Amino acid sequence: MIKCLENLLKKLKALKCTQPTPSSLATINLLIIRDTFTEESTVGELFLNGERMCDTLENPYLNNERNISCIPEGEYKVRLRVARESATRDYLHLLVKDVPNRDYILFHRGNSAKDTRGCILVGFASKQDYVKNSTFAMNLLMKEIINLGGEKINLIIKNR
Repeated sequence: MIKCLENLLKKLKALKCTQPTPSSLATINLLIIRDTFTEESTVGELFLNGERMCDTLENPYLNNERNISCIPEGEYKVRLRVARESATRDYLHLLVKDVPNRDYILFHRGNSAKDTRGCILVGFASKQDYVKNSTFAMNLLMKEIINLGGEKINLIIKNR
């Protein structure tokens, strides 16, 4: 347990906190670079305005099938989604908009490929088919996005 806390503290010290944006017209850019592909999952890195934020975990690509596939590479609009809009998420999270033939693609908490249900999980210390510290990563991501104004969020997804 102490080792885990020490690792989290090291990660916190290494993270850069973004500066508040003076204009609400500023665009928030999220970039996922997927780099590990298995039969069970897709692992990548999430960048916020060019700064590495955390790891991502998604389903493998299975022809964009609902609940079992990650979404295709591309560019998407994203918005904040509050808990009262969701029957399953009781915390602030992100909704990816206008995914072809799909809806309700979220950034949310979870640790294993079974938790994704076609969505994007965030965490730290990824390994094959798994991310750790998802709640911590999600809270940090939401804090940073709110700090930047919380609007006009773009997402680009690329495979390495």
